[in-house]
Amino acid sequence: MFWAKCLAVLALGSLLAGGADSGTPEYTADSVVNPIAAVAGMYAPNSFITIYGNRLSYVTRAMGPDDLRAGTLPTVLIGTGVRVLINHLPANIYYVSPTQVNVLAPVSLVAGPATIQLINDGLAGPAIDIVLDPVAPAMFELSGTVVLAAHLDGTVITSDAPARRGEVVVVYATGLGPTVPPAIANRLPDGAASITRLADFRVWLNGVPVPAARILYAGISPPYAGLFQINLRIPDDAPADPEIRCGFPEQMSRSGGILPIR
Repeated sequence: MFWAKCLAVLALGSLLAGGADSGTPEYTADSVVNPIAAVAGMYAPNSFITIYGNRLSYVTRAMGPDDLRAGTLPTVLIGTGVRVLINHLPANIYYVSPTQVNVLAPVSLVAGPATIQLINDGLAGPAIDIVLDPVAPAMFELSGTVVLAAHLDGTVITSDAPARRGEVVVVYATGLGPTVPPAIANRLPDGAASITRLADFRVWLNGVPVPAARILYAGISPPYAGLFQINLRIPDDAPADPEIRCGFPEQMSRSGGILPIR
């Protein structure tokens, strides 16, 4: 259920099937974005990137069960012919359309300067220069500014079903960096894996850091590649409906996301 919601966040464009004019794919540095943070920038290995443009694909299609073979993520969706290369490594394709393509950056990439290039049925678009950061924390949003989070019974936290002080909740994010054990390129994770920088990781409620002892887990959310979860015990003195952010001393998730708490 949660990954379906995350894919819905990624699939921001129309899902109407249709063709595109033949020709070279068109996109620019400004139309390559982190779709979860909603900014051009904040890219990291094992995090999501969206390319907006024209003639990116001749069809509209999202990843489906047939694209997953024995736990292996696709680098081309069946019947599309769309590939995205980051530093010449094929990214995992989640969604393609004539105007939007969503990918997961290869986990084997390293931080530093990189290029991203889309190829549609043999026609290559421009190689765009980007910078990969070690981490690019971003929190999924359910609707409006409410972040994607759940009670331990799996029900979604909303304004009508808020978290309670003292409760353990699960908040979903991406871009939290390497894990132990490390993620395997092109593979769905089959078990929990904590982030390597757990000691530096923080969660803030209305700008106040949550005590580290209340962050029970921060790591991969199996079996979903690129999806991280934060198991958080809500402080007893947490304010109602606080802004929630997560990240590291050098990079935080964007402001504005709300966690409903009563």
